[in-house]
Amino acid sequence: MTRRTALIGGGAALLGLGGAAWSVQRQMGSMAEYEAAAAARRVAAVPPEVRDLIRMATLAPNGHNTQAWRFRATPGQIAILPDFTRRTPVVDSDDHHIFVSLGCAAETLAIAAEASGRAGQIGFDPAGDGTVLFDYTTGGTGEQALSGAIPRRQSTRADYDGSAVSAADLKLLVAAAANPDVDLALVTERAQMNRIGDLVIAGNATQIGDPAFVAELKHWLRFSPNTALRTGDGLFSACSGSPALPDWAGPLLFDMVYTVKAETKKYAGQIASSSGLAVFAGAKADPAHWVQVGRSCQRFALQATALGLTCSFLNQPVEVAGLRGDLANLIGLPGRRPDIVLRFGRGAALPFSARRPVEAVML
Repeated sequence: MTRRTALIGGGAALLGLGGAAWSVQRQMGSMAEYEAAAAARRVAAVPPEVRDLIRMATLAPNGHNTQAWRFRATPGQIAILPDFTRRTPVVDSDDHHIFVSLGCAAETLAIAAEASGRAGQIGFDPAGDGTVLFDYTTGGTGEQALSGAIPRRQSTRADYDGSAVSAADLKLLVAAAANPDVDLALVTERAQMNRIGDLVIAGNATQIGDPAFVAELKHWLRFSPNTALRTGDGLFSACSGSPALPDWAGPLLFDMVYTVKAETKKYAGQIASSSGLAVFAGAKADPAHWVQVGRSCQRFALQATALGLTCSFLNQPVEVAGLRGDLANLIGLPGRRPDIVLRFGRGAALPFSARRPVEAVML
């Protein structure tokens, strides 16, 4: 039985039938309304104003969809600041994921801005909490393919079709992600993928065994369309291929199906169906280089999207500190800290995750 099947079956048992089910559906909200609202956030404005560019930047990937960033716009500059009120201290104890996400957002912002005629440069100011700066002027032709991929990119947490990616497309992915401060290990050989997969599964088992991790994860889960739209953040069950559920039923069913056995089967299937894995490692383990990792990772993901590929994260071996050394050795970077594990391949799109309105993230 798959996790999705278990959720559906358990949901039917808990919800009952007839009028009660109709009442619950009304309280939950509809997926059609959710998907329309999520899609509206991704429509590119023509011509885009600064706030439209920031809206595109907020579509970047980020841990648990916490969107732990704030934007400050001044003439010729957009600053991206970490929002530590939205941190996840269990899974991300040193705020590594926050700074990676700032890099993802900054690269997205730069690509969208240049495509609109605002060429610029990304910098990092370590003062205070650490701020990413995008300084821009008018000019630039832009990377239209990557810019067009911004609203279509998503983390597709489902099985892919297992088909191979051509050597030409792999070269394009590597070229897109090229960054002097980041090493990329592109793994397409099945035995090596399985060895990395073993670390993913081991890390997942460690995390499931930690009550604090599970509690933090549940805090960011969203089960109904209404709640996902109201908060504009978090991990909505439908975005991972599971059904939408009432808010009272979702946590109960999550406790029933979120087991080491079920998650091991899920991740084994995801790895087996992927075309390859991309592991990113910054030259140093500090916020400035984590931002660079985010930039490289986002360019890889946008190029993959432009090529018709899908991606999702398998970061357990970098989140569980005791597994980082094993992963570094597997990818030929002993002594380094791996930062991101990204799987890629071809799979069907799922509902897009929600985002908060621009007003909520602008200072």
